[in-house]
Amino acid sequence: MFDIKIVNGKEVFLIGRFDASQMEKAYKILDMIKEDCIVDFKELQYISSAGLGTLIKTYSRLKNTGNSIKLINMNKHIYEVFKISALDKVFFLDIE
Repeated sequence: MFDIKIVNGKEVFLIGRFDASQMEKAYKILDMIKEDCIVDFKELQYISSAGLGTLIKTYSRLKNTGNSIKLINMNKHIYEVFKISALDKVFFLDIE
């Protein structure tokens, strides 16, 4: 199960398991973000490389318009995925 919600046009909440089968749903929601945003990982249990790719695409799009993306409340397991893939050097991360 996966869900993604936007609050106030700039707070994104990821819930469940974010894998390739959820990319289309995530793209639709994340493409609505037009300014600096915060992505809350508190209720995310898993992210695949496809999920990482979706976030990288969003990061690039926002950066090209002078905006940013901050990832917060990341559990240690998901943080390790970002660290191993060197994405901890790209994104601003806040772990639990």
